[in-house]
Amino acid sequence: MTSVTSAPVPARVVLNQADIDRALTRIAHEILEANKGSKDLVLLGIPRRGYPLALRLARKIAAADPTVDADAIVGQLDVTMFRDDLSHHPTRPPYPTQLPRTGIDNKVVVLIDDVLYSGRTIRAALDAIIDLGRPRIVRLAVLIDRGHRELPIRADHVGKNLPTSSAEKVRVRLEETDTAPGGSTVNEVVIEGGA
Repeated sequence: MTSVTSAPVPARVVLNQADIDRALTRIAHEILEANKGSKDLVLLGIPRRGYPLALRLARKIAAADPTVDADAIVGQLDVTMFRDDLSHHPTRPPYPTQLPRTGIDNKVVVLIDDVLYSGRTIRAALDAIIDLGRPRIVRLAVLIDRGHRELPIRADHVGKNLPTSSAEKVRVRLEETDTAPGGSTVNEVVIEGGA
């Protein structure tokens, strides 16, 4: 009896740069609509890729509402020390947590991340927020929701729902954090693996 080994499944692009831009534009308008404007709005990006996505969203919100200072509403929230799975992942140095000048007390905080999967990163983010202040509301915006939740967490704003198998990996590549082979910049979402 001979065994058959299957060739690896090539990565497939599910969102290109234009798709990502359209998704972020839609999310920015959804955030403004849900908040009934930009009053008391704070965007907290979760490193690594949530923070550049938060910066992009802030620029889109400022384009829709000229009273918004995009730089003043964005912060970065590191959740490393709040994770419950530190023993299962390689250690990495924490990123700095940086809140907007106005803080988060009594604000509408929108957490921004690239991929929502198990929900554990968002649970850690909620714990981190509690240590920093008391927002009026906390919402969640993600570029990709791939399912497979382990905790009862859902996103309020989703760029794309992307059903996947647990054997697949969803990779978000952004020009701010990633480079393509050959050193060129890249903005895309790809699925790797699976059968």
